[in-house]
Amino acid sequence: MPLFKSSRVMEAQIDEFLDTVGEGGLVYQAGVKSYLQGDVTDFEAAIAKIDKLENRADKISKDVEANLYRHSLIPEHRGDVLGLLEHTDNIIDTAKTSLYQFSVEQPEIPAEFHAEFAKLTDASAAAVDAVIVCARAFFRDADLVKDNLYKVHHFEKEADLISDALKRAVFAGSLDLAHKIHLRYFALNVEKVSDKAQEVADRLAIYSIKRTI
Repeated sequence: MPLFKSSRVMEAQIDEFLDTVGEGGLVYQAGVKSYLQGDVTDFEAAIAKIDKLENRADKISKDVEANLYRHSLIPEHRGDVLGLLEHTDNIIDTAKTSLYQFSVEQPEIPAEFHAEFAKLTDASAAAVDAVIVCARAFFRDADLVKDNLYKVHHFEKEADLISDALKRAVFAGSLDLAHKIHLRYFALNVEKVSDKAQEVADRLAIYSIKRTI
C-alpha cells in the first residue's frame, strides 16, 4: 500500500525529490566524462547544473519535512522517511562536492587511466540509479524494495573492484609519488558516490521490513 495514499501532494514532492537526485547522478556521470575528455564547456555546464539540482533537492526535502509535521502525516514512519530523505540527499551532495573537487584541484589524469575512471564513474552512477528505483518502491510498495536492492549492492561492489584495480595500476606505474596519491584521491572521490548509494540501500532494507510488519 502506498505510504502517502492520503496525500497526492506529498507523493508528488517525493517523486520530484527522487527525480532530482537521480538526475544529479546522471549529470555527475556526464561531468566526470567531460573532464576526462578535456571538454571544459560541458564540464562547467555540469557543475552549474548539479549545483541547481542539489539546491532543489534540499528545498524539496525541507518542504516534505515541514508538511510531515504540519499535517501530522504517518507519525509511525516519520523518522524513517526523514532519515531516508537526508541520506538520499547526501548522494547528490557528495556528487556535487566531487565535481567541484575536479574543478578546484584539476587532477592530471594520464590517458592510460581514462577508461578505468570512466568505468568507475559508470558504476557509481548505476548504483545511484538503482537506489532511486528502490527508494521509489519504498513509498509505493515496500515489498518491491528487496527486488532491486541487489542491483545497488552489485554496482557498489563493482565500483570497489574497479577503484582497487585502478589504484593498483596507478601505484605500479612510473608517475611520481605525489601524482599517484592525487590520482588515488580522485578514485576514492568517485567511488564515494556509490558508497552513499549503498548507505541508502542499507537503510531501505531495514525500513522496508519495518513497513511490512
